[in-house]
Amino acid sequence: MKEFMLIFRHIPNPAYQPSPEEMQEGLKHWQTWIGNIAGQGKFIGTNELSEEGKTFNKQGVISDGPYAEVKEIVGGYFLLKAESLDEAIELSQGCPILEYGGSVEVRTIVQRDYE
Repeated sequence: MKEFMLIFRHIPNPAYQPSPEEMQEGLKHWQTWIGNIAGQGKFIGTNELSEEGKTFNKQGVISDGPYAEVKEIVGGYFLLKAESLDEAIELSQGCPILEYGGSVEVRTIVQRDYE
């Protein structure tokens, strides 16, 4: 079985101010989706990413925030196991980020031995 990373992208909407009930409902969708994948034994891990960060380059230029030049942000990631890229895409179809106009990038993880 191969490992895949799902990268969640969306365009932030500062005007969107969900109620506590809407936030709870959204969280429930995420828990259900993750639980379905975990129930198949294919869940590895996931985390949300904050909007706080810095970007730097070899010349020592440091920029505030990882999203200085782009409108779309990476809001989190998900690691899973699947037999193929097609299966990983199929598992990602129910991702709640899609309900909010976001997208999911599915990437195969390349295992390397750096020792």
